[in-house]
Amino acid sequence: MPYSTIDGLPERVRRALPEHAQEIYLAAFNNAWGQYADRADRDQVAHRVAWTAVKKIYEKGPGGAWVRSR
Repeated sequence: MPYSTIDGLPERVRRALPEHAQEIYLAAFNNAWGQYADRADRDQVAHRVAWTAVKKIYEKGPGGAWVRSR
């Protein structure tokens, strides 16, 4: 189900990502949710798409924290 705000994202996403990355995740997830409406596994696909979108701009830095890529 699409998310209306970043507060609705799964807790593991909110804990792991900085706010801007959460916004990217939210937008990508919601877009994928609509795009893959005909798939039985669309929730899983939408989460994978969202993580891929985040990884285009962020990476795990030293210590495992997500930081903006250079």
